[in-house]
Amino acid sequence: MLAIYAKGLTKEFKVFQSRPGLIGAFRDLLNRKYRTIRAVDGIEIKIEPGEMVGYIGENGAGKSTTIKMLTGILQPTSGELKVNGFDPHKEREKFVKTIGVVFGQRSQLSWDIAVQESFRLLQKVYQIPKSEYTPHLKRMIDILEIGNLLDQPVRKLSLGQRMRCELAASLIHKPKLLFLDEPTIGLDVLVKDNIRKFLKEINKELGTTILLTTHDISDIEALCSRVIMLDQGKIIYDGSLTKLKSEWGGGRKVLFEMEKEVSLDELKKRTADLSIHWESKSSRQYIAYLERGEAGVSDLLSRLVQDIPILEMQIEEASTEEIVRKIYQEGIPVV
Repeated sequence: MLAIYAKGLTKEFKVFQSRPGLIGAFRDLLNRKYRTIRAVDGIEIKIEPGEMVGYIGENGAGKSTTIKMLTGILQPTSGELKVNGFDPHKEREKFVKTIGVVFGQRSQLSWDIAVQESFRLLQKVYQIPKSEYTPHLKRMIDILEIGNLLDQPVRKLSLGQRMRCELAASLIHKPKLLFLDEPTIGLDVLVKDNIRKFLKEINKELGTTILLTTHDISDIEALCSRVIMLDQGKIIYDGSLTKLKSEWGGGRKVLFEMEKEVSLDELKKRTADLSIHWESKSSRQYIAYLERGEAGVSDLLSRLVQDIPILEMQIEEASTEEIVRKIYQEGIPVV
């Protein structure tokens, strides 16, 4: 059984369209005009149990609407949807016991009571036996290092402290599937690293499926081997990060620092037969951009090293963030 199965999943909203001017305002009172917006447009998603998948897209691409349908908050306009074998909207009472949800800007913990009291309330809600609840909670407290926070009310916690407690709360009933929406937003590097390590351990130990929605590409790189990209309600890429980089990463760039001054014209002349674009940073510092599948670094060096002494050289691949930005800016037809 798939953790998530969606086929032709679509969600439409009716939006009020106001008319300009005072006359238009009066006409709107008597006869309102609406237009239909398709936020999610016939997408297909298949996620196996235990997968860690990054779900990314620009603001307004339809990510949040998709998550709300997958968690049963919104009912799809059309299409098929099964999450953990349930219809999230129609079988909500049974379904919610199989998922955990962490929204970076919303709290599931009670604001004015101690963290441990919120945990106890969740134990009662999910009807978790004490023999199962106690060791599992202790394990999460140790990994997330929140033992000193249990007696504090949530309102007194910092953002990083609260997010660690939110993660523990979302996993207190050992859900099969965990939805993470911007779980590391606003957190410092050390806290982010601890949360990522925790998620990897939970995935490995419990086989928890994780769907991660974030604008922080470093989260995707640290946790997910697969990424789904959404644009204007449609999936434009669904595959591995490795494939994304290899097919759409563009070429490499080589940073040079020469031992002595050399002109840009001289470098262009020596590499005229290669598909290389040069950029000058100073009279001794240059960047060579190599198109993928064309000239290699060895070809480039063979044209230079004999007559131009090189002090330092650094080779850089395009980062995942640069690749994603390029896809959205240039509209590359990935699929």
